[in-house]
Amino acid sequence: MDTKWAVDNLQTIRTLMERSALYRRALAPIMILAGALGIAGGLTGWFCRIESNRGFVWLWLGVAVISLAGSFFLVRRQALKDSEPFWSPPTRRVSQALLPAFSVGLVTAVVTIAVSANSGSQDLQFLLVVFWTWLYGCAIHAAGFFMPRGVRWLGWIFIVTGTLLLTRLSLGEPRHVLPNLVMGGIFGGFHLAYGIYLHFTEQKTPVV
Repeated sequence: MDTKWAVDNLQTIRTLMERSALYRRALAPIMILAGALGIAGGLTGWFCRIESNRGFVWLWLGVAVISLAGSFFLVRRQALKDSEPFWSPPTRRVSQALLPAFSVGLVTAVVTIAVSANSGSQDLQFLLVVFWTWLYGCAIHAAGFFMPRGVRWLGWIFIVTGTLLLTRLSLGEPRHVLPNLVMGGIFGGFHLAYGIYLHFTEQKTPVV
């Protein structure tokens, strides 16, 4: 057997196995959608003066549900376009990586709705922003092991941002910006910026 032929075939098999383990759907439209919805959520909370704890949580639960539904639609449309199964092994791995942190965030929201009064507390809402930012950063960092490396960096950006926000709160700095705008700026701004970056870089990545 030709040694070079065997080495070439092993390399081909290895490349195919690595690709099959990675989630390769285009992330740009998903990130742009999530970013636009995040910014819209922040502006909605500001314009509508949603200041109660329950209103704050319900608003962002709604944004999260719409974002997940929109992402589901985009992924399914890409799968149908490529004649591939929607619930592929990489999709399953990404979903399993996201599930623990997302579940904790949901439980936190439900408990806050259950125990909070109709009054608003900026301290509580800012703490929720910090906690959700941490959880989301951990979630996408975990999912990033089955996705392009840049996703893990985005996860760290969320984690560091949550830490900086908590540091500012612990120093007792005045809150000149409402929690809804902070939430919209973090989740909407970061997703939108990363989505725009991916939009241009993904176009340059050859599909093999």
